Amino acid sequence: MQAKINWIDNLRGIACLMVVMIHTTSGYITNAQSVTPLNWDIANILNSASRVSVPLFFMISGYLFFGERSARPRHFLRIGLCLFFYSLLAFLYITFFTSINSELSLKYLLQKPVFYHLWFFFAIIVIYLLSPLIQVKSVSAKMLLALTIVIGIVANPNTVSVKTGGVEWLPINLYINGDTFYYVLYGLLGRAIGMMETQRKSLNWLCAAVFIIAVFAISRGTLHELRWRGSFADTWYLYCGPLVFICALSLLTLVKNTLNDRVLPGLGLISRHSLGIYGFHALIIHALRTRGVELKSWPLLDIVWIFTATLAASLLLSMLLQRLDTRRFVS
Repeated sequence: MQAKINWIDNLRGIACLMVVMIHTTSGYITNAQSVTPLNWDIANILNSASRVSVPLFFMISGYLFFGERSARPRHFLRIGLCLFFYSLLAFLYITFFTSINSELSLKYLLQKPVFYHLWFFFAIIVIYLLSPLIQVKSVSAKMLLALTIVIGIVANPNTVSVKTGGVEWLPINLYINGDTFYYVLYGLLGRAIGMMETQRKSLNWLCAAVFIIAVFAISRGTLHELRWRGSFADTWYLYCGPLVFICALSLLTLVKNTLNDRVLPGLGLISRHSLGIYGFHALIIHALRTRGVELKSWPLLDIVWIFTATLAASLLLSMLLQRLDTRRFVS
């Protein structure tokens, strides 16, 4: 079991870093006119490579809770306290340090998160609620591949429409609706792949190649949308989109196979503080951006600066919080 925990910890650390990278680069992605095409494209590639972060968190939760073990009352208590604590923190921040309408945040508290990144706490509750009902069985690689092709690509409602002669060939309508279906599916696949025997060097090379190709396709598709529309569109960035789906399966398998011997020191530290980093990082990025503590004249240096400063500050705050929160309710 310890070996499995090792790759889970490493994967959680990677996913956490990717989340920070997404929000670090998003300002450039959505405002292409503010940077040169080269700088925008570098930010686009970094963001494209990081889109798997959220699917990976669902897959990790599925691996942990869609087997013999399911979510217990203490898990629900913890996620509820996390949602309350970080929502309160975000509410205080926007009330005293921003011009965002805090009254609307309270009015729609149960419909949308107080701050954009907190949506994940709502979504992960579904995984916890379903966990007592689900115990994933072992599946063959062929069955997993078929599922990936059909549900992940061919019948994925987020697949870009393919039409010829007035006939729409893709996506096929299997009446799959809503992102939550795919969040649960990520959890199921996280458990299924985690249980599979995947230790083959050739598979590692294949997963690495598939991940790189899919990231490249996401970035090129997003660039095409920008040129076609004249503005950014997240068509290829969607967490439940087919290419992000493929990236998530590939990267999870690759990490499981190659980072399974021990927890890497840096990733282990990030993993232990991933909850705190997630809760704090968006507020820190917003504060740095809105107060001009950035290097807008040098976009690439700015990305490095914002990412590093945000990660360091979030990690420090998480460490301080853990000193106070000895029972790890919100840290």
